[in-house]
Formats: sequence, C-alpha cells, structure tokens
Amino acid sequence: MRAIFRFILGLFGLLGRALDLLGRSLLYLILLLVIGFVVSLMLEPAPEVPRGSALVLRPSGALVEQAVFDEPLALLRSGGVPAGQAVLGELLEAVDAARTDERIAALVIETDELEAGGLSKLAELREAIAAFGASGKPVFARGERFTQGQYFLASAADEVHLAPDGFLLLRGLARYGTYYKEALDSLGIKVHVFRVGEYKSFAEPFTRNDMSDEDRDATRDLLDGLWDRVRTDIAAARKLAPEALDRYVVGYGEALAAARGDAAKAALDARLIDRFSTRDQWRARLVERVGAAADGKDFRQIGAGDYLATIQAERRPAAAAVAVLVAQGSIMDGKQPAGVVGGDSFVELIRAAREDDAVKAIVVRIDSPGGSAWASELIRRELELVRQAGKPVIASMSSVAASGGYWIATAASEIWAAPTTLTGSIGIFALFPEFAEPLSRLGIAVDGVSTAPLAGALDPRRPLDPAAGEALQLGIEHGYRRFLDTVARARNMRVEEVDEVARGRVWTGASAAQLGLVDHLGGLDDAVAAAAKAAGLTAYEVRRPQATLSFQQMLLHRLLGSSAGDLLPAPASRPAPLAAILAGLQTAAGELLKWNDPRHLYAHCLCEAP
Repeated sequence: MRAIFRFILGLFGLLGRALDLLGRSLLYLILLLVIGFVVSLMLEPAPEVPRGSALVLRPSGALVEQAVFDEPLALLRSGGVPAGQAVLGELLEAVDAARTDERIAALVIETDELEAGGLSKLAELREAIAAFGASGKPVFARGERFTQGQYFLASAADEVHLAPDGFLLLRGLARYGTYYKEALDSLGIKVHVFRVGEYKSFAEPFTRNDMSDEDRDATRDLLDGLWDRVRTDIAAARKLAPEALDRYVVGYGEALAAARGDAAKAALDARLIDRFSTRDQWRARLVERVGAAADGKDFRQIGAGDYLATIQAERRPAAAAVAVLVAQGSIMDGKQPAGVVGGDSFVELIRAAREDDAVKAIVVRIDSPGGSAWASELIRRELELVRQAGKPVIASMSSVAASGGYWIATAASEIWAAPTTLTGSIGIFALFPEFAEPLSRLGIAVDGVSTAPLAGALDPRRPLDPAAGEALQLGIEHGYRRFLDTVARARNMRVEEVDEVARGRVWTGASAAQLGLVDHLGGLDDAVAAAAKAAGLTAYEVRRPQATLSFQQMLLHRLLGSSAGDLLPAPASRPAPLAAILAGLQTAAGELLKWNDPRHLYAHCLCEAP
C-alpha cells in the first residue's frame, strides 16, 4: 500500500513539475512574442502620406490631455478592452500640420466613437477644424447618430452627414448632484464641514439634501455662459440664427412630431445637417471628392495617428524646446500615477525641465479641479523656481483649472484660458466624518485616556471635540487668507479685490478674463507660442515629458498605443442608468478615501465641464 501511495505521490509530483515547466515555457513564449511585437513596431518605418489624401479623425472614447494606460489587472477586469482615449494635443498637432500640408486635400471627421470630452477641449479641437476649413480645404463630418458633444465638433464641417435612421440630440446643459445628508443621518454619521465662502459647495452633498441658493445661482450663471458659447458657435457654422437653434432644443418634441417621429428628418428640416448617407454612400461621396485609394476599395486617406508619426519623423530636431507639462486629474500628495497630479511626482517633472538646458520655457497645461492644498503649494513653488532660473512659465487652462488648479496657475507670468474653461473656485475646506453614533448602535464603545485635550480629538470613532473643531476652522480661515494673498501678489490685485471674486465661486474663462483672474483667452497652441515668444525663440520643438513608466507600463503603452485600433475591439458601450448611478457613488466614496493632504486642507472644486 505504501509503495502504491508513494508511486501516486511521485506521479503527482512529476505532473506538477511538468505543468510548472509548461507554464513557464508559455510565459517565456508570450514574453518573447510581446518583445518581438514591440521591436517590430519600433523598427517599422513611418507610413507615407499619399498626395491628395484626406486626413481622417476618428477620436475614440474620452478626449483627454494625457493618456492614462490601464494596469494589467484592470485590463483583465474589463475583459481586455482598454478605455478609449484621444489625446487633444496630438489631434491639434495633426490638424494644424495638415492645414498647410500640400499632400492633404481634405479633412474627414467621424464622431461615432467619441464618448466624452470637456466643452473647452471640444471647442479647441473645433477651432482647429475651422482653421483647417478656412484654408480652403473641405471638411466632411458624419455620424451614425450625434450626441451633443459629437455634433458640436461635427458642426464645424462644411458638409455634415447623418445616417438615415440616426438622430441628433441637443439637450442643453445641466448639472444635478447627488445629496447624502438624509442617508447619512439615518446611519447616524455626522460630517463636520469647515470652509470659507458661501460658494464653496464641494461639501454640500454631505450636509444638505438639496442645492443651496448660492450654488444654484452660481451654477445657473455658469451654465448660461457655457451654453451661449455652444449655441452661438453652432448657429454661426450652420448659418442659422441662435433663436432657430433654441427652437429645436426647447421644442424638440414639436420638431419630432412635425417629422412624424423621424428624428433624422427633424434634424434635416432644422438645417442642422446637410444630407443623409449610409456607410457605403459616405465612402462613395469621399471617393468622389478626394479620389480612390490605390486598391480602389476606399477613398484616399491617412489616419491621424499615422499622419502624426509621419510628420514627426520628417521634422528636424531643434536645439531649443518648450516643455508642456500636463497636470491632469485631482491633486494629491506624494508620487502618483498618470491621471492624478502627484505633488512629488509633478515637482520632479518641473525640476527636470528646469535643469534641462534645451528647455527654454515651460507651459503647464492644467486640467484639474484641485485637491490637496499642500501639494498645490509644492507645485506652485517649484514653478516659481523655474521663473527665478530665468525660464518663462505660461499656464494654459483646459476644461477645468479651479481651486487647487488655479493655485498652480498663479505661478505663471501669463494665464491663458478657453472661454469655456471652468476656473476660480478660490477657497479651502475640510471634512471630518464622525462615526460615534453608528458604532454606539452596534454596541461598540470607545473609551480611553489622553495627556492633552487635543490628543485623540480627531478620532472618527468619537464625537468631535469643540476645541478641535475650532482649531480646524481657524486653520481653514488662515489657508483662505493665504490663498487670497497668493492670488493677489500674482495678479497685482488687492486682497479685497480677490475676495470679491473668490469665496469659492466658479467662473468661465471668459468671465475670469474680465475679472482679472486670467490674462488671455486662447488654447494650448496660443500658450506655447506665448512661451516661445517670452523665451525669445523662433525655432523650437514642443516636448511633452511624462512621469517615468515601469517596463510593464511601457509595454502596455506600446501595445495599446497607436496600434490598438487594429488589435482590440472598440470600447464598451455606456453603462446602464442604474450601473452609472452606483458607479458614481463608488467614485465619490473612492475619491474621498484617496485624499491625503498632510493637514487635511483641500482646495477642490465641485465642478466638471458639462
């Protein structure tokens, strides 16, 4: 029996070693295949640009300032499909170069895979498209259906196509928040809020069941300003009166009834599109305008990614550079991955640019609602050191540059913003959750001793000590005065003047320029040109340094970069409404858990571009 048992154990051991060897072999094989694939991509020559071809823009997923690549485990959870991202700077560079490139005869825009993008990003890309059209080259756009953001982009085209069974939905702008006070009260959870400024509304979802009057009035002004830009731009491009567009938006039901329920016809009747086309008719139309490809199966074209690779390979390196540093996402203390502005990691990027002799100027591109006040000050100080070293610093605001995002911008000699940028929100707050009552309901008691009144005072298991609450409020008021003083020095304003436009209120870029919080209205290209001029540069290249990636991340970057469209399916469709609500709650809770300011003071704006 023992012999049989030993034989079975030996057999299982042998089988285990064989499986282990097989597994290792497969891993090595996969690694070799990945490395071979990456090397082949690196050695692959840049594609040629066929003369007379159309540049094709098919932005996929979210329009972002900087691509964020998913970690392997995140990819596995999502079924291997990375979240789609289209980098605004790359699209702007491609469209701008194509405008004067004799090989490019037209611009083609297909918006079906564009899912999200702040209004200012869409407007900036739209302006580049309009500039391309002003050069005399035609612009064509098509959608199977148009959401508001997709149509805002497509409306800059000379000829707008819609699928015969599609729709064009213009809804206006809205902002509705989720408020948790009653739910927290039912659980016995108290959230203590310390703030300065009646417009600093970030904490209101935890302390109210509805929007405050101040937040309601400010939000109404904000949305009215943003929507006026959208309606004006669309109406001008379509040669309509803004009131005609209003009638379509407000009276959509009537327009749909007049078209007997045909949403595509309602859009055509409103002169928002030029014609219907199926996919084959669309291709035939483009063949008619730009000619057939060499194989005769499609129109003559080159994608934005391939075109960008080509012009970058053709470009001669310059001795001087303007560095564009992207601050995208919430601001947090320490080192953080892409998509989050880490105080330490972003400071390292700034310092490297300052110490690089080839970099003559810096543009800090801000797309952040703020976050840690401590990290914001670290970044502002490092940018100040760049100016002290004799290198110009220009701030360029993207969709959101508010609160801590504005704090960073104060280090610049010039601040540029889009008219639809959300900025301001000058203020500071702190949140302290108290769980004493829910613990008591569960029969859990907390007791002990301390050597001083404030020792253990910020223990969320215990009721907040009034002395600790007073100390927190005093700290908030000091931080607010520091914020006001920082802005006043940077903008050559009196503290009282800053306070009048501060108090946590959010402004559009256009309003901020009138109030003195912004110097110029314009996009990233304008800010780069201003930085080059300040540095006295006539010939220069634009560099976009990023935080150092691990080998694993570099592989993902290469695998999921420009070739991802050929290798992977399109991003997953939008989640169901209930899933979206639950995801929103999870995100809100997750954001609070990530906050790590050493002093628990935050300069964050409850604002996102609609």
